[in-house]
Amino acid sequence: MSLNALRLRVVDPKGLAAFYRDTLGMQACADGDAWRIGYVGANADLVLVPGGGGYTRDRGQRYWKIGITLPNVDLAVDALRAAGVEVSDPRQFLDIGYMAHLSDPEGFVIELLQHDFEGNRPDDAGDAKAPFAQACIGQITLRTGNIRAEDQRCRDLGMRLLSVQDVEPYGFDLHFYAFTSDHPPNPDLWAVENREWLWKRPYTTLEFQHIADAVFAPVPDFLGIEIGGQTDRYS
Repeated sequence: MSLNALRLRVVDPKGLAAFYRDTLGMQACADGDAWRIGYVGANADLVLVPGGGGYTRDRGQRYWKIGITLPNVDLAVDALRAAGVEVSDPRQFLDIGYMAHLSDPEGFVIELLQHDFEGNRPDDAGDAKAPFAQACIGQITLRTGNIRAEDQRCRDLGMRLLSVQDVEPYGFDLHFYAFTSDHPPNPDLWAVENREWLWKRPYTTLEFQHIADAVFAPVPDFLGIEIGGQTDRYS
């Protein structure tokens, strides 16, 4: 089994695919009326399906974001700003990771997450001429109020829990699952040392932002996740 793609309903699949291709370095190809975009490798693609009603981000929604993992966030941010894209200042977020955020032209949130924490990045990490050359769709992120149910569903599918991360100042925790035989370096899944290891994985993880007992609204433009050739809505 594998996590193959995130399906989103959008207003302009061709135009949005061009943004991801030209700005974020993804490959893009038509797939019937939809467009399939992504990076080379075992990570998931995005499938942009026509018919979107105009997505509006809301913290009360089930769907949250994608995360793009890459060697050097600063180089990526410089390139995006040079292309006229608005992106937040990179920063180390607690002991989670060094990151920045932007939205695509239809409002879907993208997180840029560096392989290494601030101060740990190798001097030669990344290429200023091709900052997304080693990028990967590292996370597809959903919100949940019942992590026990999500955990059981993921394990039933054959996914493995790779990391649990406490974000106590913000009232949630994060849980990362993947189709893999990998084991993190520290068997304590809460261990901070596992996190930089996780951001370097060449495949996509399914991430849950867990707020205990919270109820989240479905997102009509989130059409589900392709797993092993089948689409699971994860609604």
